[in-house]
Amino acid sequence: MRSARRDRSTRQRSAPDFHETKPRIQYVILHTPGPAWARGVDFREQIGVQEHVEHYRQVHEAGKLHLGGPFLTPDSGGMMIPIQGLSEDEVRWIAESDPAVKSGLLQAEVRPWYVAMSPKA
Repeated sequence: MRSARRDRSTRQRSAPDFHETKPRIQYVILHTPGPAWARGVDFREQIGVQEHVEHYRQVHEAGKLHLGGPFLTPDSGGMMIPIQGLSEDEVRWIAESDPAVKSGLLQAEVRPWYVAMSPKA
């Protein structure tokens, strides 16, 4: 009887309110540790990480960054999601002008992302 209640309560829960949209391409930046990364050292203590944070803070304040941050798995990098509508060239320029990429602390890869679902506006 208990499992029947659980099944009923599970069915009554609503799924997140996502809808299919016309799929679009958006470019994302994936960061991985570069040759200057000190393995085993917390990301907040890496030499040059503050310049990286400041770079993306400026990108965010300019209205060109939607989301960004490190992955929580040690020594695994992070991801930045620029706003929709930026060209691949502009996103690549943002990634390559990052002081942490220039110094070798991080490596950056720009990837096209096929956005097939997004929350309702």
